[in-house]
Amino acid sequence: MSGKQEQPRWTQTWLGGVRSAGVDLGYPGERLGVPEEGSGSMARFGRRFGALVIDWLICTWAIAQALLRINPAESPWVPVAIFAVQYLLLVGFLGQTFGHRLMGIRVAAMDGGRPRWLPVLVRTILLCLAVPAVIFDRDQRGVHDRVSNTMVVRM
Repeated sequence: MSGKQEQPRWTQTWLGGVRSAGVDLGYPGERLGVPEEGSGSMARFGRRFGALVIDWLICTWAIAQALLRINPAESPWVPVAIFAVQYLLLVGFLGQTFGHRLMGIRVAAMDGGRPRWLPVLVRTILLCLAVPAVIFDRDQRGVHDRVSNTMVVRM
C-alpha cells in the first residue's frame, strides 16, 4: 500500500470545491452575460478589497482624523458614517468611489449602466454592515450586490 491514501470523491468536492470534482461552472459573470476578461468583466475580490481599503483609509485617516480631528478609537461610528455618505454620493453620482477609480472598477446596474439611487442606498447600508460584503457567489457578487441588483465590473 502506498503512503498516500486516495480520498473519496465526496471528500475532494467538500475540501477542494466543486471545480476539483470536475464541475465546470464557467467564468465569473458568464451567466450574467459579461465578458470573461477586460473592460466590463466582473471585478475580482482583490480589486474590490483594495478599493474598500483605500476608501476606508480616506474616511478614517484623511477625513475623520485630519479634517474633523476625530479619533476613530473614541468615536468608531463616525468613520462609518463618513464612509456611508461618501459612498452614497460618489457611487450615486459617478458610479464609483475614489478607491474604485484607483483600482479600475465601477458599480453598475445589471444592464451595465449607472445604478439608480435606491439600489445605491440599499447597497451602501448593507456594505456598512460588512457581513453581506464578504459573502460572495460564483459570479463574484456579494449579498449587497445581489440585493441591490448591481455588479462591480472592471473599467
